[in-house]
Amino acid sequence: MLAAIHRLPKFSSLKKELRYPGISARTYPWDTARLGDGRCKSTETPRSGHIEEGPNESLLFIDNVFPLKLNFLLGLAGYPFADPEKILQKLLAQLHEDQRIPAADPLNIAKRALPENISIQVKQILPRLKEGGAYAKLLHDPNVSPSDIEAALQDYLEKKSPKPYFNPFKSISSHLVRGRPWLEDLQRYPSKHLKVEFLAPSPGAEAAEIPEETLYSLFRTYGKLGDITPQPKTSKDLPKHATLNFRTIRDAIMAKNCMHGFILPEADGGGSKGTILKIAYEQRAKAHVWREWIFSHPRIVVPIVAALLASAAVAVFDPIRTFFIKSHVTQAFHLTENGLYKWFRSQLMRANEILTFKHRKGEDAGLSAVWDDRKDDIERIRTWLMETADTFIVIQGPRGSGKRELVLDEALKGRKNTLVIDCKPIQEARGDSSTIFAAAREVGYRPVFSWMNTLSSMIDLAAQGTIGTKTGFSETLDTQLAKIWQNTSNALKELALEGRKKDDKDSELGDDEYLEAHPEKRPVVVIDHFLHKSQESSIVYDKISEWAAALTTANVAHVIFLTNDVSFSKSLSKALPDRVFRQISLGDCSPEVAKKYVINGLTAEAEDGGAKKSVPSQSREDLDELDGCIDILGGRLTDLEFLTRRIRTGESPSKAVHQIIDQSASEILKMYILDVDQTSSRHWTPEQAWLLIKSLASAPSLRYNELLLSDTFKTSPGGGEPTLRALEQAELIAIVSSHGGRPHSIKPGKPVYAAAFRQLTADTVLAARLDLA
Repeated sequence: MLAAIHRLPKFSSLKKELRYPGISARTYPWDTARLGDGRCKSTETPRSGHIEEGPNESLLFIDNVFPLKLNFLLGLAGYPFADPEKILQKLLAQLHEDQRIPAADPLNIAKRALPENISIQVKQILPRLKEGGAYAKLLHDPNVSPSDIEAALQDYLEKKSPKPYFNPFKSISSHLVRGRPWLEDLQRYPSKHLKVEFLAPSPGAEAAEIPEETLYSLFRTYGKLGDITPQPKTSKDLPKHATLNFRTIRDAIMAKNCMHGFILPEADGGGSKGTILKIAYEQRAKAHVWREWIFSHPRIVVPIVAALLASAAVAVFDPIRTFFIKSHVTQAFHLTENGLYKWFRSQLMRANEILTFKHRKGEDAGLSAVWDDRKDDIERIRTWLMETADTFIVIQGPRGSGKRELVLDEALKGRKNTLVIDCKPIQEARGDSSTIFAAAREVGYRPVFSWMNTLSSMIDLAAQGTIGTKTGFSETLDTQLAKIWQNTSNALKELALEGRKKDDKDSELGDDEYLEAHPEKRPVVVIDHFLHKSQESSIVYDKISEWAAALTTANVAHVIFLTNDVSFSKSLSKALPDRVFRQISLGDCSPEVAKKYVINGLTAEAEDGGAKKSVPSQSREDLDELDGCIDILGGRLTDLEFLTRRIRTGESPSKAVHQIIDQSASEILKMYILDVDQTSSRHWTPEQAWLLIKSLASAPSLRYNELLLSDTFKTSPGGGEPTLRALEQAELIAIVSSHGGRPHSIKPGKPVYAAAFRQLTADTVLAARLDLA
């Protein structure tokens, strides 16, 4: 029918009234034969709601003329722009006038239900779209009874079995209307359940309560009944009623249209004056059935809602987060990478000679001496980044040895797509929400709803107390971190494949094969401060190492770890147990490089002051003390930089070194001795720290096993090794291992600590107090 509607002319060309030709008993042609002065026509529903029958007239209901699925059109009656009655009336008129598709005309379907051998004429057809049928008013011979017409129709339909195009599995059915049907246009739709009320035919009369047997004999003609439910005896509702449940909705429609208004006579059990049957469709579905079902089945609904929300979040937010991660890696929105900003900054430096920029120049000049000494390490890192080996690159060294500057400022200088992840803020974050937010900030993962984790946990706890099980809304810290790292992996892979073109010589390779063949295209992930405070919690580091292992094995990115911990292999081997790591160990600079670092820093500062200013190495006589000062201070870059800045302010090298030693002694006293109590989370006692300080003050190194056998360390819980490892992590000492990995000696954590240890032991009051303890 819909296909035919699209080919119809505009509704404005249709007539307002449909006229149907009469039916001749002899020829059965659908011609223009008149019946008296009127024609058979289809009209609107009578305003009274009832069909008036004249002499020798009968009413017939023909079912299966319209599809019931068109009922949704009648629901548009409440909208101001839609008038379904007019639309359907014009549609029926057009389908009848346009005979290109006769099977689509509902009135042609109704004609097929009428036999040729009965002396009848069709005066009027009233379509009932809502109920899928039509009323046909028939004019018949006075000698023919309505029951004979019904019997002939039933016999004809049983033999011919005509079927409409929209319902090829059910034939058209037709029955004589025995009651007085009410043709309403209310929003009441057909149902398999009929409510039959028993009414008195006149005021003051009493209606009879019809038994189930009588109802069955009256309504079984129209279809199979599933059940008959009489009104409960205890019910005082009026009028009395019963409920009929038909097997199919079409049978219920036929029964309602044929029996509504039927008067059951006294002889059949209708009472002294008869009983009128008032029939209406009964909707068994409750008004808020879906809402009640949802609230009464939380164990089913809540997980489904959680899954839908998670799917929506993935579909909506994941592409946005991947975009922001890519922008963070490429620094697309970073102002410092903008060309105009760089030009303006360089011009500002030349014009105003900002002091901070001068100092930076001095620092860069000092570091050039260190990079010249570590040129081999820089070239080795660059070579590893050009190879396809799927393993980690680990740069290990004490704090202040220049690991970060070596990798970022030299080895990766000018390389695009470099992601730096600092584990320190992630590990030091307090609470799951803060940890998630810190991890997301390091990779540019946004938007991030870290507060939702706390809210979801509260909902989960409340649901567990209500329904006995968790809803699944809340996610653990592991799951949240895994989502962040997974989105980062997707962004890194997209960046690695950005430069690929269809006309490349290796365009036939898959993505994985392409990345394996082109290691120079892979981004670089630098993980700084790895294993920082790992003794407190290792969840973050376990997840990072697993994610890094996935990146390297899938050839998505190169991963470089920067760590102070000498026992890094124990943690990384869990993620890559069958790989040999590429490692560079950074130590302190040699005395020659250290002296050159300080001299270069001072020289660069003097050059910033103007051409007439003399070089410090020529103008200052106290620089002769520099050799002795560097022997005391050592080659730690942070200490050398501190020394250089103090000399710039006008201090002599010896005074600057004494200041550094005093500051280091104060730090040692505060961090390892005075602030250590029984409730502290540190794994050593003040006595153990003092023993190491006193021993290393008199000797450059200690034997590892000899110290373990001392009474102070032998009585520690778990032995002395965990205590020494904790002190090494705190950088009070440094454990030196042999080539086989066996620890054999202990040294001060920093070269300047040796002088600080001697200064502390020279304090007789402090020594006497701690020796007595």
